Amino acid sequence: MKLRILLASVALAAAVPAAAETLDNATVVQLASIGLGDEAIIAKIQASPSNFDVTTDALITLKQDGVSSAVIAAMIEASNTTKASSSVTASIDSPDPMVPHPSGVYMLADWLEEPKMLVIDATTSNQTKTGGFLGYALTGGIASMSFKAVIPNSEARVQTSDKRPTFYFYFDQADASLSNRGGGNFWVAGAVTSPAEFSLVEFKVKKNRREAKVGKFNIGGAKAGVMDKDQIGFDYERIAPGVFEVTPQADLQPGEYGFIYSSSTGGGTGAAGVGAQTSRIFDFSIEK
Repeated sequence: MKLRILLASVALAAAVPAAAETLDNATVVQLASIGLGDEAIIAKIQASPSNFDVTTDALITLKQDGVSSAVIAAMIEASNTTKASSSVTASIDSPDPMVPHPSGVYMLADWLEEPKMLVIDATTSNQTKTGGFLGYALTGGIASMSFKAVIPNSEARVQTSDKRPTFYFYFDQADASLSNRGGGNFWVAGAVTSPAEFSLVEFKVKKNRREAKVGKFNIGGAKAGVMDKDQIGFDYERIAPGVFEVTPQADLQPGEYGFIYSSSTGGGTGAAGVGAQTSRIFDFSIEK
């Protein structure tokens, strides 16, 4: 009976996988000292987690302990790979713009005790209002009729008292990105690669909604998109592939604002074409 219990215990222990071994300098020296060939040691290094000391003094000690140059090179490579892997872990709120972030638009909240990035979720506006229709009708189309993008709520979720906040736009052209997140088209049309394709505008608050002009129509024709006079200037700088720092050119007064991705027009002509628009808006508030 005791023999059966012993055999069962041994079998159970054998069935449990051993914990992953983390290699260090001492482990490599031990493997080299028993005469294990370079190929075997290097294969072990490549297949195992490691925590190597590859400072100059440590490398000299390894060589003095009989570790070959090929094995030392493999240790250095493994150490660099480990550091690179830990440094590229994406963060959604790291204040360091050089740390990878999921694709999107962020505001840098550097006024907090612990600064962080605030992600600005996109709001889709597929509701369009008209304005100035009476003047348009009375003047036979000489006066313009405007079209406005409408988004819900009287204020944005992301708010700041900083009159000139800093934003970061993350585009990853090599993978799922602002223009193609998760393999699906994140934008309403085409690929987006630069903040230059956005317009910064101030919204007018009307009851429980916000509005911004995105087109006009008169006897001379139709114009889609935010008019130049309604755009707020901003500067942007490419600080890394697919990463841009964006700042307004002047202080923003308290109110409601947003970056509008160029509206897509529908298939209609004239006023119908301008009115059939969908916009992606990244909204924020400047507090008093």
